[in-house]
Amino acid sequence: MCGIVGVIAKDPVNQLIYDALLLLQHRGQDAAGIVTMQGTKCFMHKARGMVRDVFRTRNMRSLLGAVGLGQVRYPTAGSAYSEEEAQPFYVNAPFGIVLVHNGNLTNAAALKRELIAVDRRHINTESDTEVLINVLAHELQTAAQGIALTPDAVFQAVGAVHKRLKGSYAVVALIAGHGLLAFRDPFGIRPLCFGQGEGTNGPELMVASESVAIEGTGHKVTRDVAPGEAIFIDLQARLHARQCADNPSLNPCMFEFVYLARPDSVMDGVSVYQARLNLGETLAQRLISTLPPNEIDVVVPIPESSRPSAMQLAQRIGKPYREGFVKNRYVGRTFIMPGQGVRAKSVRQKLNAIGVEFKGRNVLLVDDSIVRGTTSKEIIQMARDAGARKVYMASAAPPVRYPNVYGIDMPTHSELIAHNRTVEEIRKFIGADALIYQDVAAMKKVVAALNPAIHGFEASCFDGVYITGDVTADDFATMAAQRSAQGEDEDNPERSRLVLQDTAEHGP
Repeated sequence: MCGIVGVIAKDPVNQLIYDALLLLQHRGQDAAGIVTMQGTKCFMHKARGMVRDVFRTRNMRSLLGAVGLGQVRYPTAGSAYSEEEAQPFYVNAPFGIVLVHNGNLTNAAALKRELIAVDRRHINTESDTEVLINVLAHELQTAAQGIALTPDAVFQAVGAVHKRLKGSYAVVALIAGHGLLAFRDPFGIRPLCFGQGEGTNGPELMVASESVAIEGTGHKVTRDVAPGEAIFIDLQARLHARQCADNPSLNPCMFEFVYLARPDSVMDGVSVYQARLNLGETLAQRLISTLPPNEIDVVVPIPESSRPSAMQLAQRIGKPYREGFVKNRYVGRTFIMPGQGVRAKSVRQKLNAIGVEFKGRNVLLVDDSIVRGTTSKEIIQMARDAGARKVYMASAAPPVRYPNVYGIDMPTHSELIAHNRTVEEIRKFIGADALIYQDVAAMKKVVAALNPAIHGFEASCFDGVYITGDVTADDFATMAAQRSAQGEDEDNPERSRLVLQDTAEHGP
């Protein structure tokens, strides 16, 4: 999961891209980068850290031009600690291309071998984004052989890219001297939308991961980029769009609606906030059939993204909704932080219980999901320490039983508390008096009801179905090895100081 943005305007875009990345900071806190173009010259600054720390006044002044793109990084492939793997990526031929990418290529290793042996292109890092930009560069060179780079040639190249790539990818690229290109994988797994506004000297067109980045910078959302579709915005701000995939279908990532996206975003025609309200409604139905509501005194959300579900559940069962935990907003999101050691140490730094809401009460805690279980265990103990008589736990998402290979940081079976465990075993591990999970079918039904155009969901972490159809046991082994290699450095104290400097406004 990363946040990406691209802009073509008539005015300097450095501040606009910076502001958009701040609005997307929840999507990645490991690194940030911006590239701008003036004529055919690129200006780039990228580094590890969050947006506010990476960009200083001197950096912003050096980012010249009315065309640009940016990314906040959350690594799921390659190394979390390499400056070289921070995005954007650049290749000088053909034309000069700069690219940012949200997602994860499941066939990156095979593509890398193919690029080296057949396409004669050099790959210098372990990043799948470097693989992607080189595939795009090769196909653009092939499509534009002996002719000018027209929108038709660009779309032909994207069609060829779709045939080679597997996995999830939302992409924004700048082609020097030509314009901005954005496209989305044929399953529409990772989100991408575009909009427009009016700058001081003319129109501004923006592409971004979430609608909040467009609306929050004073622009109006036009629509989502369709699965398999490519849009090309030339330097005169004229927009061209074409479907470039053979059999596209809309299957957005369910975890975006459960947890990843901001609640004020609308993704693929679905309000994230309304989706979470709906999840709370159907979770209440599950709870009523499992635990008599009269045994519950109060409903308490685990801040922040579980709040809509918790409010709806409390209303449905007729119990008071209370804020029982206060969140320290200056500590990192535990799910996003790479190191499990850092994660475990930070739970009580992040949350503090309000004793009056727990003392002598039977409390129902509501979380958006339970991934590893260690955070839930710690929070339940905090509630007991605050005086709760009984502590029940409800998850607005079903059990997370399977690895995700499409850009979410849960790649190994061993890290998932629900893998090969019963609900009763999970309940005992986290120390709850009762544990209620969302139902997979009900989850899909209530979110899909918000947009009939959705064909299905990428919900592999819940149902074990990998919609690209190419995921193998070897892929899981490779990802586990990558994660193990990262783990050697991820709990380094120097690393901890970086990841604990967070101002993200939501997420557990």
